[in-house]
Amino acid sequence: MDPINREPEEYGQDGDDTSSRQRPPREPLTPDFGQHTPALARTVQLVTGDFLLTVNPVDGSEIEACPPGQRPGRPAKLTAAERAEAARAAKPPVPPGLNRPALPLLERQEERERLVRLLARGRSVRLTGPSGSGRTSLLDLVAEDCLDLAPDGVIRLTGFHRTATDLLYDLFYAVYDAPLHRPARDELLALVREIGAVVVLDDIEFGGAALEELLDATPECAFLVAATPEIPAPAADSVIEEVFLGGLQRAGAVEVLEHAVGRVLTEEEANWAGDLYFESEGLPLRFVQAGALLRQRDEQRIGTSVVEEFGVFQDMVPADAPPITTLDSDEDDAVPLPSLGEAAAPAPLLASRLSTSARATLRFAVALGGEVPHQAHLPALVGDTHADAALGELAACGLVSPVGGRYRLAAGVQTQLEAAGYGDEIEASALIAGLHYSWWAGHPSVTPERVCAEADALLAALTVLVPATTPPGEGEESATVELARTAAPAFAAGLHWSAWERALRSGAEAAQLAGSASEQAYFQHELGVLALCEGDLDLARAELESSIGLRDSAADKRGTVAGRRALALVADRSGVTIGLGAAAGEEVPDARYEESASPPGGTPTPFPPLQPPGDTYTLVAHQAPSGSPTPHNKARGGLRGYARRNLVAAGAGALLAAVLGTVVTLGATSNNNADNPSDKVGVNPSASQGNSDDSLGADPAKKGDNGTASSSPTNPGPDGTYGTSDDPTPPSNSGTPSDKPSGTSGRPTSPTPSRSTSHSPSSSPSHSSSPSHSSSPSSSGSPTPSESVTPSSTPSATNTASGAASSSAPVDTTSSAAPASSIASGTVI
Repeated sequence: MDPINREPEEYGQDGDDTSSRQRPPREPLTPDFGQHTPALARTVQLVTGDFLLTVNPVDGSEIEACPPGQRPGRPAKLTAAERAEAARAAKPPVPPGLNRPALPLLERQEERERLVRLLARGRSVRLTGPSGSGRTSLLDLVAEDCLDLAPDGVIRLTGFHRTATDLLYDLFYAVYDAPLHRPARDELLALVREIGAVVVLDDIEFGGAALEELLDATPECAFLVAATPEIPAPAADSVIEEVFLGGLQRAGAVEVLEHAVGRVLTEEEANWAGDLYFESEGLPLRFVQAGALLRQRDEQRIGTSVVEEFGVFQDMVPADAPPITTLDSDEDDAVPLPSLGEAAAPAPLLASRLSTSARATLRFAVALGGEVPHQAHLPALVGDTHADAALGELAACGLVSPVGGRYRLAAGVQTQLEAAGYGDEIEASALIAGLHYSWWAGHPSVTPERVCAEADALLAALTVLVPATTPPGEGEESATVELARTAAPAFAAGLHWSAWERALRSGAEAAQLAGSASEQAYFQHELGVLALCEGDLDLARAELESSIGLRDSAADKRGTVAGRRALALVADRSGVTIGLGAAAGEEVPDARYEESASPPGGTPTPFPPLQPPGDTYTLVAHQAPSGSPTPHNKARGGLRGYARRNLVAAGAGALLAAVLGTVVTLGATSNNNADNPSDKVGVNPSASQGNSDDSLGADPAKKGDNGTASSSPTNPGPDGTYGTSDDPTPPSNSGTPSDKPSGTSGRPTSPTPSRSTSHSPSSSPSHSSSPSHSSSPSSSGSPTPSESVTPSSTPSATNTASGAASSSAPVDTTSSAAPASSIASGTVI
């Protein structure tokens, strides 16, 4: 294509039509805060029970009640062709390279026929045999014989690292077509009861009551369960049949060895095989590995000239294998047979004669607890483009065996390789695998199903890396946290929820060790969502509240919103009301230290006593003492703290509303009586300790010309009423305004309560020697601007909103009835 002279077809349907070409958009005048390119985060929406779950790997999964229009209908069963395709995809991959012919199953015909007869009658059978006895090979043959016994055919499942609940879901997805749908427990049991199939279950890890639960949930299925003798036996009253599988006879073991070598054994080799038979108790796996030892010995005995001339073993010799020793054909004793100890534990000797890629693969398998990575990952892990062929080498030597849809180290190989030094760099190999899987699982092209197929290797890497997690350096991220953060959403979207839970718990522990509060909040949020989906409301509430508290400290608003929604759903399902404002991590403003003021005038409204009789009643909100954590710091302390604060706020609001209602009512019904105290109190009253003391935020006292406190007019005027328009204007001050405004202009200044004082404009204040309940005017007959109020010896029958005794004068809240200690313990509302 010429970038200058473009062909007509490059413009669309018509090369001459230039109108179809859109002009580039102009740059916006305002910045566009939208996301131009889609995020690489994989967001999946699925239905679980009656919830709609949106798996969000960025801010945390969101869960809500599923709308009726999005609820899936009853799932339909897969057809026979679809089941066959699913079973083919679930098989382990065929190793690349030269594939050796399958070994015949010898001396197992009797057990095979018995198993088929029991399954045909609808009986469930447990096949018990030691590791390496050929249980998996026997199950393959029996499954082929039972294809037409049940309407839903034969379902192959693996019980390795699976619980009874996991197996019920695996059985459900193997029979029903239900993408992105995880039914609730009751619905699941109703659906699996309708499944009629022969279920072949290999490598089961539980027995007893759990096995009985699995059998009772599927009454129309016949199970063929394979287990080792270490697994608990079925219950005593169980209806399951027991079939034991032992080792081979000596003749059968020698025949297996000859098939593995590809030739007839010599007399020396036959004697050697006899010794190995007593050592291995006739387990077929030991003779498969012994056959690999003899093949390697033959390769060493044959000269390089034979390989070059006839091509013998040229496809079997790795390029980087140890050099072949050139020997004459009659020198049989030059390469002796392996010792009996080497034949009983052949893994180190077999591995030493494999290629470099195969040995590196074994190191990764040892680091991952026996899990062999998929052959597609081996080139990236090993660093060799042809490393995928290493799986074929390991399978031919009997060092790995199939487990479900993958491969694991064969029985006993892990221990043998660790003793040979293959476990010296476990953490380094696990770190390399973790970094690779973290990149791979987060790639947009990798589906959740593929990540779930590699779940055991991912979780094994997490198991090794979590204890060694340390806080990362500045600008760095923890590899362990990143692996868990990437894999967990994929497990959730792939409906492998047991792996999801394990990844979340490992990630939470790693985030705590790494000191990342935000990442720990994410994992705890996901654990809360998972618990809510599984119906554990108490655990869900605890995890979500902890997550919300951590996200509030990290100022993660979007994550806090997601947690608040999930917590509200928990409250709705449990019926327990939760204060979402406090539970969401919002800050509660600190209480202010203010004194209460009595409502101006009128008949006081009775209130329930908040303090013992005789004290001045004030409405206060609890204030934490100095040194205790503030509400912001301890707002994430749990449900009890949230409920207490909500209760105090609600009660204070109700009392304040009642007080304001009383004030409005009394103010509207009051008159201009000279004795009405409301005319003596300004609209903005304040409290002070004295005329010249400006503490407690009080307005400063106004001074007259002679330095005394200014007072209200002393002459009521012609009408005899104070505060009217005909009153004479008092002499003004020097024109200097007061320091702080107090009240409304033209109104008398607010009274300054004092302790048992009474003064007139012409005299200085003097303390009274004896307390008095009522105030008295000065000797000139004019009212004083401040009247003293002291508590009575007995409480009044009716109290005002602030709890003071009923009086026509303002209440002195700083009198001896309200000590400073009671004020300092709370905040006036």
